[in-house]
Amino acid sequence: MKSHYVKVVGGLLLAFVGRAHAEDIEGMNGVLNISGSMHETPCSLEMTSLHQTIDLGDVSTNQLQRPGDQANAIAFQLRFNECNRTAGSIRNERTGNLTWSAFQPVLSVAFVAPADADDSRLVKVQGITGMGLYLTDALGRNVQLGSRGEPLFLPLGGSTKTWNVQPTRTSAPLTSGAFKAVVDFRLNYE
Repeated sequence: MKSHYVKVVGGLLLAFVGRAHAEDIEGMNGVLNISGSMHETPCSLEMTSLHQTIDLGDVSTNQLQRPGDQANAIAFQLRFNECNRTAGSIRNERTGNLTWSAFQPVLSVAFVAPADADDSRLVKVQGITGMGLYLTDALGRNVQLGSRGEPLFLPLGGSTKTWNVQPTRTSAPLTSGAFKAVVDFRLNYE
């Protein structure tokens, strides 16, 4: 038993001597920065949902002649998986009603973006004027920027929730060219 102990101690001493020698040689050391966060949520958001690019394609100025005119809506989804059986509840910010389930997670999504100066219901775009982006949920209800949306039930296992983004004419002079916008979203569980 003692000989085994000596071998282990000797091996550790060699490891320390070898490490000290490696630190003296330039280019033989480095650093790993590791970070993360631990959250307790009833569902996971799929990685493909975290960072999305939504291509609205070519929007014709002919579709947006007058304020309020809209081009075709494009759908986008958030995909949830690993939803556990858990009680959930959220108060609806619009109606004040409590939405709850004893068996399903309940969440709401808040979309956060700068609002268009001429129509605060629309997301401001960069690169052109006279157009903003109108966000709606799957039932066609408008998304109020910065506010929690309608409470959503998430069935056990997984679920896909859909929203739409639609180019919409504002009262500003319409210009043409490339445009872009950035919209953040936040998931709210209670």
